[in-house]
Amino acid sequence: MEKGLLYIVATPIGNLQDMTPRAIEVLKQVHRIAAEDTRRSGILLQQFAINTPMMALHEHNERVACEKLVKQLQAGESIALISDAGTPLISDPGYHLVRAAQDADCKVVPVPGASALLTALSAAGLPTDRFIFEGFMPTKAGPRQRRLEAMAQETCTLVYYEAPHRITDTLEAMVKAFGPEREAVIARELTKTFETIHRDNLAQLWEWVQNDANQQKGEIVILVEGAQEADEQYLSSEDSRIIELLASELPLKQASALAAKITGKKKNLLYQHMVEKGKKDK
Repeated sequence: MEKGLLYIVATPIGNLQDMTPRAIEVLKQVHRIAAEDTRRSGILLQQFAINTPMMALHEHNERVACEKLVKQLQAGESIALISDAGTPLISDPGYHLVRAAQDADCKVVPVPGASALLTALSAAGLPTDRFIFEGFMPTKAGPRQRRLEAMAQETCTLVYYEAPHRITDTLEAMVKAFGPEREAVIARELTKTFETIHRDNLAQLWEWVQNDANQQKGEIVILVEGAQEADEQYLSSEDSRIIELLASELPLKQASALAAKITGKKKNLLYQHMVEKGKKDK
């Protein structure tokens, strides 16, 4: 194996069978492993009989550790960077090390594998041709609400990570920012025993999580449908006639879903049309 290389190695996000043979080989052969949490990574390495020395590299020491690691790379040592789970640098430390290594003309080699972001997208049932990854939301309510409202008109799928103790507050904030009928997905404990992938509108998701304490545990990804394109937000007179006729005979949610199939318009748009019409009629 070449020397003086910095390997960015993805590790499983839950199921250990997702560890790739290449990742195991690299971790066994490098001179040292830079790990976000050496205790947690130690358990993983033990599972695969990897005895390579480890050192800690986390958000609090990364800038200081970079200088030492780059000198080791320049001296011909090979180093692997891993995070607690998944692909390093994705809402995890490593950015400063990668930049420093590149600036020192050291080669950076990705060793791809599991990623909670892509795993959630692949199974969410939302459009994946365009998406924005927002990572973790601000912990305080005000900044969190402002961040969400700033994204309310984005038309591509939005992806967020969230801590379990903040999930209900974040869903409530999303209802306010995006509207109760915006479709979204909760992807929780991916690849693990209690994996859950649940799609509904934001209001229903918020209620579901509030009423089930189990959904307030573990690693969570939230995916939100993008806003409708400008041309999709317009209802013709025929579209309006169809939803109004169906709504006069059926519950509004059922009428909106059926009208969406007939007209090709988004059911949320049709639903909102009737809500606003109801307000005007009062």
